[in-house]
Amino acid sequence: MIIDITSKAIDVTPAIRERIESRFAKLERLQVPLITPQVIITKEGLAFIIEAKIGIPNGQLFAQAEHEDLYAAVTLLGQKLERQLTRHSSKPAAHRSARSGKEQCRAGELTPAL
Repeated sequence: MIIDITSKAIDVTPAIRERIESRFAKLERLQVPLITPQVIITKEGLAFIIEAKIGIPNGQLFAQAEHEDLYAAVTLLGQKLERQLTRHSSKPAAHRSARSGKEQCRAGELTPAL
């Protein structure tokens, strides 16, 4: 997977690139294809701000993390994206449609309440 990493404040070293790629490799384990991931690193004062925008088949994910340590900010960003991907992947299995009774009504098993 090719990750577009840009930074205006610092040079993107191979160690930083490797850390970001390892966090995104953990996201790939969730079986959701990641389309054109983009990472932007900025520095405001003493804190690093890292933002990620990832396209997925049914939408787009965005996360932002801020920390004084760049590697800690990458870890926080990865955790936020992992939560979003988990929520996205488990959404079709939600119980909302099973509880509504629409399918039973259409099949004639239930009569609609008047």
